[in-house]
Amino acid sequence: MAKGNISIHAQNIMPVIKKWLYSDKDIFIRELVSNACDAISKYKVLAMKGDAPAAEEYRVDVACDKEAGTLTINDNGIGMTAEEIEKYICQVAFSGAEEFLKQYKPEEGESSGIIGHFGLGFYSAFMVSSKVTIDTKSWQDAPAVRWVSEDGMEYEIEESVRTERGTTITLYLNEDDKEFLDLYTLTSTLEKYCAFMPTPIYAQEIKPAAEPKEGEEPVIELPQQVNDPSPLWLKRPSEVTDEEYRDFYHKVFHDYEEPLFWIHLNAEFPFNLKGILYFPKMKNEFSASEGQVKLFSNQVFVADNIKEIIPEFLLLLKGVVDCPELPLNVSRSFLQNDGYVKKVSSYITRKVADRLTSEMNTKREDYQKYWDDIHPFVKYGCIRDEKFYDRVKDALLFKTVDGEYLTLKEYGDRNFTDDKKTVFYASDEKRQAQMIQLYRDQDKDVVLFDTLIDNNFISFLEYTGKNEISFRRVDASMEGLTESSEVSEETRKDLEEKFRKSLRQEDLEVKLEKFKTSELPAMVTVEEQSRRFTEMSRQWGRDFSMPEKRTLVLNTAHPLIEYLKDADADSDMTEMVMSQVMDLAEMARQPLDSERMIAFLSRSNKLLTILCGK
Repeated sequence: MAKGNISIHAQNIMPVIKKWLYSDKDIFIRELVSNACDAISKYKVLAMKGDAPAAEEYRVDVACDKEAGTLTINDNGIGMTAEEIEKYICQVAFSGAEEFLKQYKPEEGESSGIIGHFGLGFYSAFMVSSKVTIDTKSWQDAPAVRWVSEDGMEYEIEESVRTERGTTITLYLNEDDKEFLDLYTLTSTLEKYCAFMPTPIYAQEIKPAAEPKEGEEPVIELPQQVNDPSPLWLKRPSEVTDEEYRDFYHKVFHDYEEPLFWIHLNAEFPFNLKGILYFPKMKNEFSASEGQVKLFSNQVFVADNIKEIIPEFLLLLKGVVDCPELPLNVSRSFLQNDGYVKKVSSYITRKVADRLTSEMNTKREDYQKYWDDIHPFVKYGCIRDEKFYDRVKDALLFKTVDGEYLTLKEYGDRNFTDDKKTVFYASDEKRQAQMIQLYRDQDKDVVLFDTLIDNNFISFLEYTGKNEISFRRVDASMEGLTESSEVSEETRKDLEEKFRKSLRQEDLEVKLEKFKTSELPAMVTVEEQSRRFTEMSRQWGRDFSMPEKRTLVLNTAHPLIEYLKDADADSDMTEMVMSQVMDLAEMARQPLDSERMIAFLSRSNKLLTILCGK
C-alpha cells in the first residue's frame, strides 16, 4: 500500500473547489459522468487505430444504494494504471485528455470526441462526499488499482480486485447530500446534465432482497437508459423530418405549444458548431417572455442562456447549441473572454437573420401568419444589433389596421409623397378609431404599433438615418386632414379664448381648423416627441416626464362648433357644451381619469335632461 499527498499548484484548493468552483452542487454528477464518457471515447480512439480490440458494448452505469449510502459511476473505458492515477488524479493541474490528444491526434477533419479532462472535475466529488474511492483497471496489461481519499488531500493506493477494463468511482455521500440516493432525484439530475452525452448512460437503484438470507446477493433492478447518445442536432437537416423537430422541441423544453419554425445550425468551417433554434409562439408583452437556449460542449450540457455565445435578443428563442471548441474554464460553467466566442456569436446571429429573410422571400404567406408572434423578437434584435437590422430590414413587416402586412418600401410606394415620408400609426385600434378613419378617408394606410417595444423601435428607425422617414401617431397632428377655412381671424381668436377660459387649462392650445369631414367636432392632438418621451419614462418607471404639448383642434365644419361661435361665453349651457366637446375629444385618445369621468357622466345626464325638455 502506498500513501501520499495530492500535488497541487495552490494552497488549500479543496475548500475552494467545494465552495466556489462550481455554482451548483449537483454539477458533480455531470463532471464524473462526462469523465466516464471521456474514458470510453479514449478507448474508442484506441480501438479505431487498431491498438486495442473493440468492445461489444460501451456504457456508463450510475447506481445509488441507500443502505450503503453510496453512489457509484462505472464505465468500461480506457481505465488507468497506478502511474496514471498518480499523474492524472494526484496531480490536480494536469489534464488527462490533453495528454491523450497529444499522443493520439485525430486525422484532419475528424472529431476526437474527448469531452474534458479527468482531473480537476473529478474533485467535485468531494463537494458531497466524506470518502471517495476509485477502482480501475487499465486496457494495458497492468494490475488493477484502488485509490481512496477522505478529504481530497491525502490518499492511499493499493491493488484492486477489479477484473474488467474500466473505472468505478464510489462516493460515500455526506448526510446532507443523500438526496442523490433517491432514484428520481438521481435520474432527474442525469437528464439535466447528461441527456445527450455520447455514450449510453443507465441509472439504477441497488436494493437488498425483500427477505434477505445469509449469502444472498443484493437484488439489482433493471437499469433504465437516461440519455440519447445521438441527438437530433448531430444529424444533417435533410435527414430530419418536421415531426422529429417538433417532437424534440416538446421533449426538451416541455412546451406543448407548437413552435412556429426552426433553424438547424450545421457548421463545420471555420468552426465546428451544430444546433437547433426554435421560434416559439410569443406573447405581445415580449419582455415577459423568456426562452431557453441550452449550450453544450461535445454533447455535455454546460448551461442555459449564456450571453457571451448567445446574443441577448436571441435568448427569447428556445434551442440547443453544441460547440466543442468553445474555450470553457475548468468548471465548464462560464466562457472565457475570447475572440473565437465573438465569431461564434456573430455566426449564430447571421444564420437567424438569413433564415428570416429567406422565409420572407420564399414563404411570405406563412411568414405573415406568424409575424404577430415573432415581431417583438425581431424588433428587439434590430435595436440591439445594427448588423442584424441590416440583414433583416427587408423582412420587416408593418401590419396595418386593415390586416395587411407591408414592407417599408411597399408602405412608401402607397403613401409617401415627394416631400413627405411619414408613416402614420395607431397604438390602440379601438380607442383611436375616429382618428384612424380620418386617414382612411384620405386613402392613407395606418400601421398598428401596440406593443412595448414599438416606441423604441420607431425611434431606432428614425435615428439610424438610413430611411429618412418619420413616424406619426394618428392623434399627433391634423396635418393633411384639414382644408382652408373661411372663418375670420376675429372669430377664430374669440372662440379659442372662450374654450381656454371655460376649460381653465392654461397650457392647452386651441385651434380652429376645417376638417375634411363634418362628423367630428374636435380632436385633441399631442406633439409626437413629447408624448413618446412621457411614455418611455413611464415604461422605465421614471417619475420625471416632459409636459405634453396638447392642442384642442376644433372643426369649423361641424354644426356644434358653428353654434359655439355665437354662444354666450358666460352661460352654463355654453360652458357645459365646451367641456363636453373637450372630454369627448380626449376620450377618443385616452381614458379620462376618475375625477373627470365622474364630471363627464354627470354633465352628460344634465345635457340629456335639458335636451328632453325636463
